[in-house]
Amino acid sequence: MASEAATLIPLSAVEPGMIEEVLDRAFGPDRHARTAYRIRAGMDWLETLSFAALDEGELLVGTIQCWPVALIDNDGNAVPLVMVGPVAVLPERQGEGFGHGLMAAMLDAEARMAANGSPSFPQVLIGDPDYYSRFGFNANSTGGWRCPGPYEPERLLARGAALSAMPEEGVLGPWNPAGGIAGRD
Repeated sequence: MASEAATLIPLSAVEPGMIEEVLDRAFGPDRHARTAYRIRAGMDWLETLSFAALDEGELLVGTIQCWPVALIDNDGNAVPLVMVGPVAVLPERQGEGFGHGLMAAMLDAEARMAANGSPSFPQVLIGDPDYYSRFGFNANSTGGWRCPGPYEPERLLARGAALSAMPEEGVLGPWNPAGGIAGRD
């Protein structure tokens, strides 16, 4: 498997233009219109949970980014989450295990942070249930959650021990720990 020869590095070590190129190639130049971009609008990705995959020739072949978001319940209370994605791999390198390696690195980093006493937040993503179920993601808790744009409800997936304490209903949006939801009063 090619991912065995991959080198995973912090995404912050990669030049931003190279990240954008991988994202454009993986998802197309119209990717900014996707609902996930609305959910995390105005936020910076979380450096401790975001990685890049380099192949054996040190070529950037994939990235994973995680973002601070929140579920805003019907009373306006914001409950923090981590939005996973995009998980991007160059089209010609998909199916070689790079996406799996990036997901495993992110989950391992999250587990190490939790073991060291950092708060552990449930993770949410919009993606293929068959692929992401292997990492513990499912739609069992997200049926009453809404997104600020079009999405397929069966693709709104979450994981984490704290899901049982999450509101059953709410809308996803950017998280600003100092002031609640970014862009809201």
